Amino acid sequence: MAGLVLGTLSGCSSELPGGGPNSRQLLREATRADADFAAYKVTRAFLPIVARWPDTGTQQRLSWISHSSGARTQIIQPGDTLNIRVWDSSENSLLTSLDQKEIALPNVKVAANGSIFMPYVGNISVVGLTPDLAREQLQAALEAIIPSAQVQLSMTEGRNNSVDLVSGVPRPGTYPMPDRNYTVMSLIAAGGGINPNLNNPQIRLMRGGRLYGTSVDHLLANPQADTLLRGGDRVFVEEDERYFLSFGATGTEAMHIFNKDEMSAMDAVAAMGGVNDSRADPQGLLVLREYPASAVRPGNQGPRQPRVVFALDLTSADGLFAARNFRINSGDLILATEAPINDLLTISQIVGNFYGLGNRIGLVN
Repeated sequence: MAGLVLGTLSGCSSELPGGGPNSRQLLREATRADADFAAYKVTRAFLPIVARWPDTGTQQRLSWISHSSGARTQIIQPGDTLNIRVWDSSENSLLTSLDQKEIALPNVKVAANGSIFMPYVGNISVVGLTPDLAREQLQAALEAIIPSAQVQLSMTEGRNNSVDLVSGVPRPGTYPMPDRNYTVMSLIAAGGGINPNLNNPQIRLMRGGRLYGTSVDHLLANPQADTLLRGGDRVFVEEDERYFLSFGATGTEAMHIFNKDEMSAMDAVAAMGGVNDSRADPQGLLVLREYPASAVRPGNQGPRQPRVVFALDLTSADGLFAARNFRINSGDLILATEAPINDLLTISQIVGNFYGLGNRIGLVN
């Protein structure tokens, strides 16, 4: 995909100058009556205004489940397997012979209604009990007919007490839950941790037909968000799908995957390797973004035009602080301009070419 993007970028080289428009010229041209784009200078005073505008690009809008406390041991569910052993030392035992004082009942599967069958006792419900409580219940039921009987019980977790770790770790697979305090991060640790080649890894939890999501960074920074798992949960770890593009007098001309949950303009500059000290205009860092048509409807808070160019000045204190707090959206194109501008193309042509490039990349995605 990255190679295709680079090929698309290189394919535009015959149409675009090496850099881009001077930001001051662009701001002036955006005020013309026939301008088909809007331009805004990003300052600290402007940040609260743009923050109220609609989001663009792919957004991470999945909810997450808050953490709660669970039982310290496992809970028996339908599909679990119980291994039961009964001792009886009486001479006339119903269960054992004279030379054998114990009997094993291996692989007793808990039925769909949560019960198991015990000889001389019948069906006994064990669903929702811990293994210790189930052993006590079996013991009490047997003592009514075999007073000297003693019961030992162990459990092997079935599907309803296991979770699936699908992707993003060295050892995906189905993992039994050792207790009811088994969390998402505990499961990931059991799978060998997160693959190191994933950029800003995202966690997806599928439960009961609903999808939940958050990032690994969020769970690490907020341990209280490390939610408890339930039997049948499926967990995926995948790379952040959001991206932005860099062009012009930048360190690289490429597609960049988001490496954190919220990326500012300064974060993006660092991710793309900075700007070219000898070519770039520090007063002309541009962010090109396209809003939906609904954003410019009367009564909505949004830009004057769907096509918007944000200009950042990295030579002033106000511009630097604004750049640190200006949020980059998925699909943004970041252009480091050169000065002076190549006069062969007008500013509107350059802006149109860049939006055309963004649309082609969107179709590829």
